[in-house]
Amino acid sequence: MNLRFLETFVWVARLKSFRLTAEKLFSTQASISSRIAALESELGVQLFLRDSRGVTLTGEGVRVLEYAEQVMDTMQAMKQAISQPGEAGGLIRVGAMDTVVHTWLSPFVARLMERYPSVEIELTADTARNLCEQLHKGYLDLVFQTDMLRSDTVRNQALARFAVNWVVSSRSLLNRPYHSLEALSSERIITFSKNSRPHQDLLNLLHTGNIQNPRVSCVNSVAAMTRLIRDGFGVGALPAALVVDELADGSLALVEGVPELPPMDIVATWRTGVGLELSENLVALAQRVVAEFAQQAGDDRVLLPDGIADTP
Repeated sequence: MNLRFLETFVWVARLKSFRLTAEKLFSTQASISSRIAALESELGVQLFLRDSRGVTLTGEGVRVLEYAEQVMDTMQAMKQAISQPGEAGGLIRVGAMDTVVHTWLSPFVARLMERYPSVEIELTADTARNLCEQLHKGYLDLVFQTDMLRSDTVRNQALARFAVNWVVSSRSLLNRPYHSLEALSSERIITFSKNSRPHQDLLNLLHTGNIQNPRVSCVNSVAAMTRLIRDGFGVGALPAALVVDELADGSLALVEGVPELPPMDIVATWRTGVGLELSENLVALAQRVVAEFAQQAGDDRVLLPDGIADTP
């Protein structure tokens, strides 16, 4: 039996799409269809039902999938057993939201390249929502974003919680005491992209405080957001861990004495299955890198989940 056909069958079953499988395996839809047809002919059963909604497994397909995954797992285990740990190769597609890009992504990539020199890494920076969608479609293998995803095909690991603070330019008129959330919200508030988790948390806090018609500017770039806050355009609602240097040199200041914003969760989410075992190793590596970053940023700014070591 052709192992390539089995691998193709497994990916079609997971992605529920011949087109997405073709993109995943760098092939064409015609080639993918031909492989599945050949496998169905060899086994003497129909593996998939095709309709306008997509592709679903038949009863026979469900039974075949269990054995196919066992075969692929065995092949992967054999490859790992005869190779050196540091010689893992292939392509890993990693997605990260802007907050991760501007905090600990660079040391993570450096450590990854040192530990796995034969692995090619493809990076995508985008919003958490878009990253999750790309992971679901099979375009990414591992993403760092804000939410736990509920799916049979992915796993999640909480990496950290970033305290979200009110931040202002220390040289602007905005740098003054505020006696209430209502007083602060009379100013323009600058935060993350619309409908992101931090944006939703901000709106919920303002709603709870009965704040009517707040002026909220959503920005999808941490660099642009920081520049706008530093120039006195408004009050920032973002993690202090993002502006450690600006707080240290005095160009930015924290606003105290008003209700705190909910913290931002940093979550690793990755696809599971044959050929994706490297992702789990990279999540463990990310945990160590985040722990080191937390030490540098301060415990009041980055909180680690229980059980994550604070040393590499």
